[in-house]
Amino acid sequence: MTRNNSHLLDTVDLILLGTIGLGTVAWFARHQITNRLFKSSSNGPQKPETKQEAPKKERNFVKVMQQQGRRVIFFYGSQTGTAEDFASRLAKECTQKYGVSSMTADIEQFDLSYLDSVPEDCLVFFVMATYGEGEPTDNAVDFWELLSDEAPTFSQDEGDEQPLKNLRYVAFGLGNKTYEHYNEVIRKVDQRLLQLGAKRIGQRGEGDDDGTLEEDFLAWQEEMWPAFCEALGVDESNASSGPRQETFKVDELSVYDQAKVYLGEIGEWLKEGSTAIYDAKRPYNAPITSKDLFKGGDRHCLHIEIDISGTNLSYQTGDHVAIWPTNNEVEVKRLATLLGLQDKLDTVIHVEALDPAASKKHPFPVPTTYRAVFRHYIDICAAVPRQVLMSLIEYAPTEQSKEALRKLATDKDEYRIRVGDVTRNLGEVLQMLAEQESLPLEGAFSSVPFDLVIESISRLQPRYYSISSSSKESPKTITVTAVTLQYTPEHGSPRTVYGVNTNYLWRLHEAINGLTPDTSIPEYFLPGPRDSLFSHDTKVARVPVHVRRSQFKLPRNPTVPVIMVGPGTGVAPFRGFVRERVLQKKENKPVGPTILFFGCRNRAEDFLYQEEWPELFEVLGEPSRLITAFSRETEKKVYVQHRLMEHGQEMWALLEKGAYIYVCGDAKNMARDVNQTFVRFAQDFGGMNENKALDYVKNLRSTGRYQEDVWS
Repeated sequence: MTRNNSHLLDTVDLILLGTIGLGTVAWFARHQITNRLFKSSSNGPQKPETKQEAPKKERNFVKVMQQQGRRVIFFYGSQTGTAEDFASRLAKECTQKYGVSSMTADIEQFDLSYLDSVPEDCLVFFVMATYGEGEPTDNAVDFWELLSDEAPTFSQDEGDEQPLKNLRYVAFGLGNKTYEHYNEVIRKVDQRLLQLGAKRIGQRGEGDDDGTLEEDFLAWQEEMWPAFCEALGVDESNASSGPRQETFKVDELSVYDQAKVYLGEIGEWLKEGSTAIYDAKRPYNAPITSKDLFKGGDRHCLHIEIDISGTNLSYQTGDHVAIWPTNNEVEVKRLATLLGLQDKLDTVIHVEALDPAASKKHPFPVPTTYRAVFRHYIDICAAVPRQVLMSLIEYAPTEQSKEALRKLATDKDEYRIRVGDVTRNLGEVLQMLAEQESLPLEGAFSSVPFDLVIESISRLQPRYYSISSSSKESPKTITVTAVTLQYTPEHGSPRTVYGVNTNYLWRLHEAINGLTPDTSIPEYFLPGPRDSLFSHDTKVARVPVHVRRSQFKLPRNPTVPVIMVGPGTGVAPFRGFVRERVLQKKENKPVGPTILFFGCRNRAEDFLYQEEWPELFEVLGEPSRLITAFSRETEKKVYVQHRLMEHGQEMWALLEKGAYIYVCGDAKNMARDVNQTFVRFAQDFGGMNENKALDYVKNLRSTGRYQEDVWS
């Protein structure tokens, strides 16, 4: 549940958006497991049907390592790209600095039952993100299920109680401390590997995506690398600090088929006669319509309707939809200018990994253009990590800029104040350094190799949103509720940071509805690759989407009472829940009490779906109802947790009747306060002491009666 290396900007893009950040409830059932070890059941993602038989790949990673002459393999369990980035950075340092041959690997692509056959002179790294409520990422489900088994079967299967006794491994986890199950995946993986006889090298690392992930990762490496060297018999004092070795080969092409050049398309070209299967690897360009839900003020909240008819895409109420963003033209131009590429943005290039064992042969679809890379394929708006700044020092144009980069890269406070806290991306940092020396911006950092840029900047990832419609009511239309984000950081010179995707969606909204463009928002190239996303003539807009399964679901039995708490855009999934229960009621099915606590600033400006609720709750009837909290209408601010407390006796009575609790919104403050409120109920109305009350709420969570869909 981590963010991409773009974690800083991705995080701000999700705040109060109804988007689902690196830590929301996620993936859908592949099949259910029950086991004593983890004391939980896990549901995996559904595999999309394939359009054709893919060539078989070697699944025995040990065999691949031996064939390639690799002593270290870096497995990553990644949802948004950050764990993959970290694994790649570790592998590069392992090979280039310490001279140990290594490879990175998507943990989904190999059979981890071969862990018992890893030679004793090799090492296996696990870089694993925790996602949802202590769950593995989609690509780590098979590995999770292997370890979840009470008696997992490995390749040699000799009945040994410690089948992994020859395995040596290193572990780093990515999590978020605002969530209850912080770094649950790496902790349980580590625990289980040790139980199975494996030996961990160094301390287990844990990174907090709530603000210190990059620093946690760098600090962990300081102690990890000496332990690594000792384990592999490497003389750390001989670690190389020589010239950088390229990771990617970039060729500018003079001969190519223009029809086969990727200009921002995400999926590979379809073969003639084949049928498109839309998923995370091939999103569907879905037609959309939109309207602004806010009335007045300088904030906007978009209600977007996404048409998925005529596709294999489907969803269930409570699922998430992914929308693939586009970078704004201001940042595209900024970075291209500083790198001296402004006059060759449409030059066709081919990019390929130099390491034949790289987890991905190409970092994005190729051949492509510089413009497409900046606009669609890499996250140029993300805050640039310190480690990346360190790699740029040798390419700085002057001694002064070299020293300025070195200070940013090595001084944590300097970096935090000038880059981290203010979310400065690579282009902005390079511009800041050029302006300090009054250097011309055009080509100021043209000495920076483009392959280093590709290596250093994360891939542009989709943004996830809670679906605010009911699949039973509108199976072919998905709705999204998203606030456009822009804010001014408290530190540094006054500047505005723009949420990448929501401002893109706002620009589309303006174009669809013929509105006068807001000059304060950056420009976006709306037509998209080959004019596939917007037509100025027809005003038809499309966005690339796919659906992600979630466990955030209504009880199977509609008579079960539900208590929903969703301030702001946290109300999104509950609109779908309420509409589904209304549909069930209209079908003459018995429906239990349905209570929704909703909060916003002011009922006249940001009361989301205000016109819908009266009719919906009239159908449901008493005691179902909407209970509101308007924080800025009274002298003392009133939030949803306060209104929840006011109705505590009634809510406790519903809990005693088996009610389910659902919470959606901010994880750091609101969700914690709501959780504490239910603990208070157990004390005040259930007569429990604090410890028993805490256990009571934990039990609600473990049995699925307390569910969260939250972001930080």
